[in-house]
Amino acid sequence: MARELAKVGVVGLGTMGAGIVEVFARSGLDVIGVEVDEAALSRGRAHVEGSTSRAVERGKLDEAGRDDLLGRITFSTELEDLAEAELVVEAVPEHLDLKAEVFSKLDAICPPDTILATNTSSLSVTEISVATGRPSKVIGLHFFNPAPVMKLVEVIRTVVTDPAVIEDVEALAARLGKTDVTIGDKAGFIANALLFGYLNHAVSMYETQYATREDIDAAMRLGCGLPMGPLALMDLIGIDTAYEILDTMYKQSRDRLHAPVPLIKQMMTAGLLGRKSGHGFYTYAERDSPQVVDDAQTPRESATPAQTRSVRQVGVVGSGTMATGIIEVFAKAGYDVTFVARSTAKVDRVNVALCKSMDKAVGRGRLEQDDRNAAFARITGTTDLDDLAIADLIVEAVVEELSVKQVLFANLGEIAKPGAILATTTSSLPVVECARASERPEDVVGLHFFNPATVMKLVEIVPTISTARDIVPTVQEVCAKLDRHPVSCADRAGFIVNALLFPYLNDSVKMLQAHYATSEDIDSAMKVGCGYPMGPFELLDVVGLDVSLAIQRTLYLEFREPGFAPATLLEHLVTAGYLGRKTGKGFRDYTH
Repeated sequence: MARELAKVGVVGLGTMGAGIVEVFARSGLDVIGVEVDEAALSRGRAHVEGSTSRAVERGKLDEAGRDDLLGRITFSTELEDLAEAELVVEAVPEHLDLKAEVFSKLDAICPPDTILATNTSSLSVTEISVATGRPSKVIGLHFFNPAPVMKLVEVIRTVVTDPAVIEDVEALAARLGKTDVTIGDKAGFIANALLFGYLNHAVSMYETQYATREDIDAAMRLGCGLPMGPLALMDLIGIDTAYEILDTMYKQSRDRLHAPVPLIKQMMTAGLLGRKSGHGFYTYAERDSPQVVDDAQTPRESATPAQTRSVRQVGVVGSGTMATGIIEVFAKAGYDVTFVARSTAKVDRVNVALCKSMDKAVGRGRLEQDDRNAAFARITGTTDLDDLAIADLIVEAVVEELSVKQVLFANLGEIAKPGAILATTTSSLPVVECARASERPEDVVGLHFFNPATVMKLVEIVPTISTARDIVPTVQEVCAKLDRHPVSCADRAGFIVNALLFPYLNDSVKMLQAHYATSEDIDSAMKVGCGYPMGPFELLDVVGLDVSLAIQRTLYLEFREPGFAPATLLEHLVTAGYLGRKTGKGFRDYTH
């Protein structure tokens, strides 16, 4: 039977520690918050008072409730005041020596049955526990920032943690209204182990000038539905904190994907720590401000308009879901569209699908009937590639096989009129291979729409080393008319989104394969702890495990990075025909 804890302590009242104090007090616990000196204590108190004041302003707490909450908190600079606490949570900076020192002192002050918990996000709980004479009473209790808002708590047990302690802490998490996942002691635990490899990779993209900070962040927000882009998230976490977490993870895993990108260390040394210093990957209005202000890297309109090509007639090759969506997007934006399918029956199926989609949009009030009729009238279906000779822009959306695309581009290179732009919607194949096959490589560009094309606002523009200079500004103009957000990057496997997304998904499979956590707990950690719209295994089953494996193999072959090698479990599931929702079984069973 779990204990019902009544009196708790928190050591360290920075943003995280102050948030944990508030969470405890909100749930009716008496809390003692301890800081190293009066100045730090004052800042911690201000954090709690400011946070609760904002809660009152937003109607999430009334004045009487705020007064009661603050009345349950005692602020102190003396660790000895924790002598009667039943649980103490340490939330000091991420340095093992400092945490060990705090735990050693708490061990001498607190009664033998007091639970000592660390809020570390990456350090070994076991190493912290041995600084005490009660390692069985030590546990990890990792809250997420901001603690009053984020619902996830990772409960980290060591090999010697008393099961009763785990039970007490899990019961406390439920009382706090948190979702808990209980896991073993491994650097990064679930969320950070998956999150920081992705963040590190994003910084590497920026460091090598593969894409701008704005395009990297917009790609992941609009392409994956994430609440923040990776570089903005680094600024929120703190560049120094991110470095410590990555460094700790690398020392334990020796996985090069966790080795901090050199730029992170350079920024930390220069004092560019993110929001808390007012400067990081972005520049902020002031310290601790969320408001981004313009700086030297902010994109600016050129005084001289870029030279562009005229695009009025559009061709689309393909009859699948992606091609159909692209046809609809162009037609609704006012373009005359000719699409090519392999048979008359497929032309008819595309027209039926377009009719159904646009009628649904009318029914939902998203499209006027007259606009629907006008858009449909602008669409012509055919089975003859030669009918695309009039097009100013031809978009290929056929099967994701390089040999098929190369044959198509060889034909388009002969058929398309001089100056027509040839675009491929490939999500991972080399655009330059299509360009070479066309024998007019200066006219070829990647134009990667996201599924469903009628909904997703992101388009990745991928020029090759041969693409003419007027192509990118032309397709940027086209994207603006389509009400789509274009991001640009070099011609490299995965472009921005897939290059960042699929290694994260692959890492998730490796974590499951190692029996560190269940697929349900991993999904929960990423949704609840990081605000992802879907957990990695939900997403893999939606995308299709075969598609995911093919993309991961492409990334591995391109970068030759050992950490990108597809997880064995993913390969085995695909071999067995467990491909996700489309087959009824993947990481989950959809047959019931």
